[in-house]
Amino acid sequence: MADFTLYSHDGAPNPWKIAIVLECLGLTYRHKFLDLKKGEQKGPEHTNLNPNGRVPTLIDHKNNDFTIWESCAIISYLVDKYDTERKLSAVTPEDKFIELHYLFFQASGQGPYFGQFSWFTFSRPEKIASAQERYKNEINRVWSVLEDILWKKEWLGGSKCTVADLSFITWNEMALNTKAIDDPEKYPKVFE
Repeated sequence: MADFTLYSHDGAPNPWKIAIVLECLGLTYRHKFLDLKKGEQKGPEHTNLNPNGRVPTLIDHKNNDFTIWESCAIISYLVDKYDTERKLSAVTPEDKFIELHYLFFQASGQGPYFGQFSWFTFSRPEKIASAQERYKNEINRVWSVLEDILWKKEWLGGSKCTVADLSFITWNEMALNTKAIDDPEKYPKVFE
């Protein structure tokens, strides 16, 4: 049996952030893919675990089936509990808070804006140009913030690659794959 069950969806960026961390820490897991178009994430089997009815949700079988949801909370849990060598996480208390502020920036800035761009562009039947433009501009703003930071230092979370850096990967990939940005070359440090 795998150490973890990860409730996921093959096209949603947030569960893949968790998969990256699990892989990097060498923890075994199995995906339980939910069909979001059928609303399986809102069904009682899942909402009994995650009342928000979204993915990801993680069950830690090594810890009495402890269940946690919200991607950055899951990431924080995993590194606090299982990254004892601090391969992916901050070492000092100060660096831990720096790591956290980037996780919060990812969860409150990157994820929602990138997700809304995708929804208004690909999922909404009626296209609203002003909404698409707003969220495209926000993607550029977030990438500009990251670009400015990464010109000053190599990694977001301190002196090494941490979960602060890894948390941005899947949404960046989604934005590139959906052509959310016209000129990714404007952000060489983000995509280095």
